[in-house]
Amino acid sequence: MVKVHKAADGRLKQIIEVGGNSFFSDVPEAHGGDSAGPEPHDLLDAALGSCTALTVTMVARRKQMPLEDVRVEVTRGESGGLYTLNRRIELVGALTPEQREYLLG
Repeated sequence: MVKVHKAADGRLKQIIEVGGNSFFSDVPEAHGGDSAGPEPHDLLDAALGSCTALTVTMVARRKQMPLEDVRVEVTRGESGGLYTLNRRIELVGALTPEQREYLLG
């Protein structure tokens, strides 16, 4: 379960509680916040990037593939009311072309 509520300090700062962890989200001062944490859209992008990296890593380990690292870059755009996310995934390690295809498929 994820819980979110207004922080006692800050103008728009939110406390996010996930399991035993807690952290802040906020917006820049230019948008009425205090820049006390990542913006919600940044957290969404980070969730996609970390989910991708963790999933690929776990699959490679289960298949005993020589994957050393997964590097994910997430960029976003907004046009015509549509929010788009794009991922760039880099696989680091001595993988065969077949293994790379499998992990990215």
